[in-house]
Amino acid sequence: MGGMGPAPKPAEQRRRRNATVAMTPLPAEGRKGRTPKWPLLDDVVLTARRDQALRKADELELALLEPDLKGRAKAAAEKKADTAREAALILTKQLEAQQQLEGELWRELWRTPQAVMWEQLKWSREVAQYVRWKSRAEAGDLDAAKEARQLGDRLGLTPLAMLRLRWKIAEPDDVKAAPKTRRRPTTRRPRPDDPRAALHVVE
Repeated sequence: MGGMGPAPKPAEQRRRRNATVAMTPLPAEGRKGRTPKWPLLDDVVLTARRDQALRKADELELALLEPDLKGRAKAAAEKKADTAREAALILTKQLEAQQQLEGELWRELWRTPQAVMWEQLKWSREVAQYVRWKSRAEAGDLDAAKEARQLGDRLGLTPLAMLRLRWKIAEPDDVKAAPKTRRRPTTRRPRPDDPRAALHVVE
């Protein structure tokens, strides 16, 4: 992904005050239209762990049906089966939560102003990778948080990243300041009972 050079200096720090950097305006109201289709497969690693845990739980369940299994051996086998069922359930819930979070974050990101440029540059897979890492990060994965932060910079999701990409949020038309009219000062006439009412200007 291009456009990730050093951020341009502020105008007051440039040698040539009249030299300006061309910025691409992004609509403040965000991208309109349908959300693109999710391009990635389900989390392969988490899915594999879930499937393995389910198989192990099923095998231990079948082992409990052995007629010769009695006493302490049966109690130990039941404990192992319970642990395997719990592990499979946790992984299943983790995968479901991650898929839900990915869907919510995916739809949210494609309504941002930056999404207008992502669509033009065909960065849907890059955005999806960010969503994948970000969802893992919110689940407590510190390594995923680092990856999400790097991808977020490349996608222009922070003010500094937008500056590097030469993107800016355009001001909505209804927010532009209207020209202010200056009111003429009004002269107050003194009341009839005011002593100053008898005063007048001598030419």
